[in-house]
Amino acid sequence: MPLHRSVPTIKIVLLSMFFSCEISYAIKELKEREILRNFLKISLVPTEKEVYGILSKYEPQEFTAFVFEILNDLCPKRKNGSRDIIIDSTDINLNLNWHAKKITKESLKKKNTSGAIQPHRGFFIGMKLTLALDSQTLKPLAFLINEANVAEPKIYPEILKELKRKRIIKAGDVIYADRGYYSYENYVISVRNFKVVPLIFPRKNCNFKKLFNMFRYPLKIFDLRRNTEKEIKFYKEIIAKFKELISKWKELRSVRSIIEDVFKIAKKAYSMENLHRYTRSSVQKYCSLAVLLVGVTVNYGINERKELQAFSE
Repeated sequence: MPLHRSVPTIKIVLLSMFFSCEISYAIKELKEREILRNFLKISLVPTEKEVYGILSKYEPQEFTAFVFEILNDLCPKRKNGSRDIIIDSTDINLNLNWHAKKITKESLKKKNTSGAIQPHRGFFIGMKLTLALDSQTLKPLAFLINEANVAEPKIYPEILKELKRKRIIKAGDVIYADRGYYSYENYVISVRNFKVVPLIFPRKNCNFKKLFNMFRYPLKIFDLRRNTEKEIKFYKEIIAKFKELISKWKELRSVRSIIEDVFKIAKKAYSMENLHRYTRSSVQKYCSLAVLLVGVTVNYGINERKELQAFSE
């Protein structure tokens, strides 16, 4: 059954997330308020059991595809020229009820859930959401869900692969990422494999001479069927742009940091701060809907830093 046919259920879940209330309360309000049913265009209100039953029938990938289909219709299309993309990750705390049901480490492993130790918060049970945004429109472009203990340098190539799979990134695009994604290899594969400019903020011990010497032309461009001279020129342009931007990365920190305000909206305004879920599948479905709410929010004009901060409070 296509996800579009379950739109009333999706509307109820979005309603509960938007107002930070339980699904049972959202259903109760819908049953009691005709004006709310008319506004959401829901003629028959399902029970809580029916809502969860319908949600469980779909694969997480179906939710993700459904969400980005809506966002692509709502949000402005990509303009010609290179695009600046911001990438960042945030922890998703799974607010498990340890007293209601015995939950063991073994059961969490079976559900692809893990614990992690973070310097700023200590040990926690959760997952990690990695989001890619268009820096100009703040439109969500792609996201990944990983176990909480997966290091960000390992996530970086995976989110680039996802952007490439969706045909979002193009040669010459600039990728903004904080120093959590820093590694020499991530700079190199950005240029070599994806032909993008990797503005990953460097760490203090970054040896730029060593880094610049690591850039090599990929062997495939010397194939007789390719225009080798043209491709060499393009790689030189990417590397030159990288050197220019990385030399003034401190001046560009504000471009990247706006994604932190977007995460605050998802967590504070749209019920993502503590999820009562602990399977990877369920987390991905709810993250998909949170990404949809964020995309709708920024598309309707709340896309400046002060507005985002005020909305999340």
